[in-house]
Amino acid sequence: MNTEINDTIAAISTCFGEAGIGIIRLSGPDAFSVVSRFFHPCGKLSIDEFPSHTVHLGKILDKEKLIDEALLTVMKSPKSYTGENMAEISCHGGVYILRKTLEMCLENGARQAEPGEFTKRAFLNGKIDLSQAEAVCDVIKAKTESALSCAAQQLQGSLRIFVDEQKRKIVDLLATIEAGIDYSEDDIESCSMPEIISAILTSEKSIENIISTFHIGKIFKEGVKTAIIGKPNVGKSSLLNILSGSDRAIVTEIPGTTRDLIEETVSIRGIPLILVDTAGIRQHTSDAVEKIGVERAMNAANYADLVLFVADASRPLTADDEKIAECLVSKKVILVLNKSDLPGKITDIEDLGVNAPSVKISALKNTGIEELKTAIYGVCVSEDINLGGFLLTNIRHKTLLENVLKSLSSARAAALKGMSEEFIALDLRAALDYLGKITGEVTTEDILGVIFSRFCVGK
Repeated sequence: MNTEINDTIAAISTCFGEAGIGIIRLSGPDAFSVVSRFFHPCGKLSIDEFPSHTVHLGKILDKEKLIDEALLTVMKSPKSYTGENMAEISCHGGVYILRKTLEMCLENGARQAEPGEFTKRAFLNGKIDLSQAEAVCDVIKAKTESALSCAAQQLQGSLRIFVDEQKRKIVDLLATIEAGIDYSEDDIESCSMPEIISAILTSEKSIENIISTFHIGKIFKEGVKTAIIGKPNVGKSSLLNILSGSDRAIVTEIPGTTRDLIEETVSIRGIPLILVDTAGIRQHTSDAVEKIGVERAMNAANYADLVLFVADASRPLTADDEKIAECLVSKKVILVLNKSDLPGKITDIEDLGVNAPSVKISALKNTGIEELKTAIYGVCVSEDINLGGFLLTNIRHKTLLENVLKSLSSARAAALKGMSEEFIALDLRAALDYLGKITGEVTTEDILGVIFSRFCVGK
C-alpha cells in the first residue's frame, strides 16, 4: 500500500448492489470541499459551516441533473474514525447511484481509497493501535456471537492493555538492571539475580497463559471445517439440514443422491462449524460421476478438522463402514449413529476401531441432536479454557508473543548462568521490541501493507 497520507480518499463503504441505503465515505483535508461541489444542502448553511457530528439533508446534483436526495454526515478532525475530516453520504443503495456519486467524488479531487486505508489512517493518526485495527476486520468477518465477542474485546483494547502491562513490568526490571550497570560504583539499589529470575518467570507465565488460548481463539475466529462422512443413505444430508436449520441438501431414499460437496456454516454453542456434506462412500460403483463424488468425499475428510462419521444404527456394520473407519484413524472423529429410532440396533461399533465418542440420533425424529452438539463442543473446546477471559485469535500476535517468550527465556537462562547483566538487558530489550510490534509501536510499511490489504475497500 503505497499512498499519500495527505490525499483525500473516497470509497463505497457498504456492500455494492441493490439495497435500501448505500454509503460513500470520504476522509482527508479536502473531504468537505470535494463534497460541496455536488452535494447541495437543503438548509442555509454551507457544508463548511456545519457543526461536527451532524447530519444534513440535501441533493446530489451532476451539474443541474438530480442524481439522488441524500443525507450528509459531517465529522471534523480530530474527532472522527480516521482523525481527519470525514464525510459520509447516505444515499439510496442503487448500483448506478453509488457508482455515479463515487465518480463525482473522484472527479472533484478525491482519490479511490485502497483496501483498509480508512482504518490505516486511524492507526497512523493514533486513533487505534495495530491490534485494534486488525480487530476491525475480525468484527466485520465474525460469523458467530463468540467470534464477535473475541473481536470486540480486542477492538476495545484488551490485547493492548495486556501488552502495556507486560511492557511496564519489563521496563521496570530493565531500568533497575541498567541503573546497576551504569552506576555500579555508586550506592544504587539494584535487583539480586534471584529477584531478576523471579520477575522474568512471572512475565513468562503470563504470556504462556495467553498463548495457550490461541487454539480456542482460532476456532472461534476461523471455525471448524467439519466433514459429514458415511455410506450412501445413512442420513448425512438429513443431518446437514437439521444442523443448518434449512433444507440445504436434497434428501431421498435413493442411495447416491448427493454427488457433490455441499457446504454450510452453522453455529454450535458459539463455535462456527463449516459443515461439508459429502457423497456416500462405497467401494464398488460403476457410476463415473459417483466415483468422483466418493473421491471428493475422502478428500474432504482428509482436510477436515473434525469428521462426523454417520452410520446406520438399525443395520449391522458393512465392509464399507470398516473401510471408511480405516481412513479416519488419525482424525478427530465423532461417530454419529443415525436411525436409532428403528429396531435392530447396531451392536458391533467396537469393531470399527475408531477411538471416538459416539452419539445416537434420529434425523427423522430430530432426537439426540442436542447431545450431538454437546459432543461437538466437547471435542473442539478444552474444558480448562476460561471462555470468559481474553482469547488470542491472531497468528501474528501469537508468533510475536512466542518470540517475546523466547527472549525472556534467554534472559532468564543468562541470569541462571550468572552471566553479565548486559546480556540479560539485551534479551529484555528484544522482548520489548516484539511487544511493540503487536500494537504497532515498532513496525514497517511492508507489514502494514499486508495487514490492511485484507480489509474491504470502504473500511
